[in-house]
Amino acid sequence: MNRNGYRFFALALVFVLSLAILGAGAPAKAAEYTWSFAQPWTRPLTDASFTKFCDRVKEYSGGRIEVRFFPSGQLGSHDENFHAMQEGSLEIGVFSPYPTLVPGGCVPNMTWIIVNWNEMRLAYRQPDGILYRVMKDAFEDVDGHLLFACSQGAYGLGNNKRPLRTPDDLKNLKLRVSASPGGVKTLTNMGRGRGVMLETIPWGELYNALSRGVVDGCWTMWASLVEERHCEVLKHYSDLNFIWDSTYVVMNKELWDSLPDDLKAAVTKASLETEAELLAVQEKAEKDFVEKLKGRKDFTITWLTPEERDAFREASDMGPMWEELCGKWLEERYPGQNMVKVIPAELEKIHKEVTAKGATQ
Repeated sequence: MNRNGYRFFALALVFVLSLAILGAGAPAKAAEYTWSFAQPWTRPLTDASFTKFCDRVKEYSGGRIEVRFFPSGQLGSHDENFHAMQEGSLEIGVFSPYPTLVPGGCVPNMTWIIVNWNEMRLAYRQPDGILYRVMKDAFEDVDGHLLFACSQGAYGLGNNKRPLRTPDDLKNLKLRVSASPGGVKTLTNMGRGRGVMLETIPWGELYNALSRGVVDGCWTMWASLVEERHCEVLKHYSDLNFIWDSTYVVMNKELWDSLPDDLKAAVTKASLETEAELLAVQEKAEKDFVEKLKGRKDFTITWLTPEERDAFREASDMGPMWEELCGKWLEERYPGQNMVKVIPAELEKIHKEVTAKGATQ
């Protein structure tokens, strides 16, 4: 290379380095939207996935949306977050479907709607899963847009008297219940003629109530058996799976409606990926909890067959309950569509499909 060539190369290098230095000192382009995402509870497993959701939204929107995650009630209680989401001062939150806040929440609060993870995947599949469609409408009624559902799994029955394999095994048990109408009515029906007694005890007092023998048992779940130490004060657990834990990530509907289609697509993509990840994470966590419980010599797990579980389902007599607890809202929301029959029928179809598939594997 001659002298002129070296001179040209040196000048070009100086120019490139100058651009790099100037670029490094330039401020980053601000996001068009900055949102807050509130989590009212302390749940490390879900919080990790929610943090990834925020990262995905930023990536898929090309940096146009930035979501800041606030876990462990940093932005207030569940109900405070819910009302803030409604009015738009909070963009996104994770919520339980309490019927006092979400009238359509009566539907996922029913028993026997889902009994395993595969049923959940079908019932909440976007955009055509029956529970996804219903809960999307339910949150729209209260100024929210449903992004995705998440869960900690199913509730079974634990007790200190005997393994539960048939409805007759409930004989003379005193069980703790909450103010959940569906759960209370279900246990009432399953225990009819068997001397079952129900006691309403706050969840926070359940451990002591079991340890002192105030009640013989309760509905609980794998996570609570381990993390809330229910296994220390219960001897037997049956995977009845008659109540399914569901919470929902919801954003303000007016904000959602105002977004351009490409940003809606970005948020939807992030939601679907996070929902799938959460299902896998929670299902694995459940298996880990089960393995820990299997190692306890003072604790027995009764695994019910689909036929044994269906006997409890039949004893629950759910038909009249759907009309009593959900009929009014469903008819107002879907006039003339007989959804009080359609929803249980679709859920039963999913149940049979998953059960049949499991039997052939």
